[in-house]
This record gives sequence, structure tokens and C-alpha cells, in this order.
Amino acid sequence: MRLKNYSIRTETSYVDWIERYIRFHGMRHPKDMGAAEIEAFLTHLAVQQRVAASTQNQAFSALLFLYREVLRQELDESINAVRARQPRQLPTVLTKEEVKSVIQHLSGMPKLVIQVLYGSGVRLNEGLNLRVKDLDFAQHQIIVRNPKGYESRMTMLPTSLAEPLKLHLERVRQTHQQDIDRGCGSVHLPFALERKYPHADREWIWQFRVSCNWYSARSP
Repeated sequence: MRLKNYSIRTETSYVDWIERYIRFHGMRHPKDMGAAEIEAFLTHLAVQQRVAASTQNQAFSALLFLYREVLRQELDESINAVRARQPRQLPTVLTKEEVKSVIQHLSGMPKLVIQVLYGSGVRLNEGLNLRVKDLDFAQHQIIVRNPKGYESRMTMLPTSLAEPLKLHLERVRQTHQQDIDRGCGSVHLPFALERKYPHADREWIWQFRVSCNWYSARSP
């Protein structure tokens, strides 16, 4: 998956779905199964577990990857699983007053993250995955990147958040340096960038320091 530049989130999700698929069929090896077993598993997700359509689609994508890319096994039959229902309800949108009320009851990092999300219009995962280099204080812009690390669009960085963000980054820069001194402090980079800049994973500008104060452990 990493050779194909899949994101870490996708990699983790696919592995989880493949494990669930194997457990569902009593720990049988995937090479001994095929379209019928995939269909049974996907139908189980839709009927018994009542997952969302997007969740079922993700499980299907994981299994297709397993058979086509890992086992090099084409599925000769079509998959006719029961389809999960698409949600029909409209999303709940908070009013300005409600958003202000929520923010007033927050403090610290949660408050800053919510202010960035609301003020810039970025999605939750986009906001949580912002790197230091994605903040352009001079132009009051935020660079939003896709999971592979390429720039996808620009959005505004509210002037009112410039100073709070600068103060936050200055505080965590010191923590980052301490992490580097201890031999850690590296982050995941998109595969192409990792090859081009082999030591960039420890550089300050690539850190996910916009939305967190800690690092998660991850095997290389």
C-alpha cells in the first residue's frame, strides 16, 4: 500500500477490514475464498450490522485490494451483496450564536482547533492534518493538501487567529526540539516526498504541530 502512496489512514483501515473478513469466515485463508465469501461478508455488514453505505464501500475496496494487489487473484464473479442504505437525513448546521456558545465553553488546544475549522472552513481531518508549512501568515492563507501530500486548494486564515496560532507554534517548537534531542520527533511523509527528502520527517515545517501537542507511536 505504501508503494502505491496510500495514506496511513487508508492502510490502517484496509488492514482492519481484511482481518474482520478473515475472522467472519472462521479464520479461513483468503486465497481459499472468493466472490461468494465477499458477498456474504458485505451483506452481513449491511443487514446485521447496518453500517453506512460509505463504510460498506470501504470494506469492499479493502477486499478488492487484497485479492487484486496482494493475492493477484481476479474475482471472476460479480459481487451481488445487499447494499447498505444511503443516509437521507440532512446534516444539522449550527447557527453563529450556537458556534460562539460552543467556543466560549472551550479552552486550550480544543478551542484553537475549533476556531481554525470554523474560521477557515476546512474539514475536520484536513484541520487535524495541517502541517506547520501549510500556514501562510504573510498572505493569511491555509494550504489544504490531499492525503498524498499534494496541494488541493487554498483557504483563508482568519486574521484573528494569526497571533494565537503563532504563540501555539512557538510553544510546541520547543517541545519538538526536545523530541529531536531524544531521538524521536519524526512524522510520516507522503512516499514521493520521503524519497526526495529523506530527512525531512524531522524538520519543523513538516510537523503536525498545528493541531496536537504529542506524537503517536508508529512502526516504520
